[in-house]
Amino acid sequence: MIDIIQGPWHWSVSGLLISGVMFALLYAGKQFGVSSNLRTMCSIAGAGKNVDFFKFDWKAQRWNLLFIGGAVIGGFIATTFLANPDPVAISSATEAYLASLSIDAPSSGKQGGGFVPHELFSLAEWSWASLFFLLFGGFLVGFGTRWAGGCTSGHAISGLSNLQVPSLIAVIGFFIGGLIMTWFIMPHLLTTYV
Repeated sequence: MIDIIQGPWHWSVSGLLISGVMFALLYAGKQFGVSSNLRTMCSIAGAGKNVDFFKFDWKAQRWNLLFIGGAVIGGFIATTFLANPDPVAISSATEAYLASLSIDAPSSGKQGGGFVPHELFSLAEWSWASLFFLLFGGFLVGFGTRWAGGCTSGHAISGLSNLQVPSLIAVIGFFIGGLIMTWFIMPHLLTTYV
């Protein structure tokens, strides 16, 4: 049984599970979104006393906080007890592309467990440039999420399933931005500053 859980699953399994969750949420009259939990947590902490944006009935969003808590606990269980000992499987073309950017492909399960380049996110390889990238990137993600009215999961899963045109526009923008970042900006940053 553990081999089945640790092994790769067909994409349709997660697609069906996500669809099932979305139908249940639509039936219950609720909307899914991860980034909205930050607003809820700020409201619980009392931010509504100073900023009108945080004045709302946060108790109606308790179910969403439970979802985030479950995602954190599930992630911990998956990485601690159910981690696959093999490195993450990536294509040879991806390995060659990473090598051209001086990023090693994962060669062990421990290296492949993080799914992110070790050269960028390892505390052992800390540098001012990597700290700047993480802080500035985090700011851009937070700013973009608020500006777009939600995160990628909220727009792509919940917004599109509700047939919202602004979510369609946001998702198209996410893909265009991701492609530009992957193929033009990130290679330049990696070869210049890292």
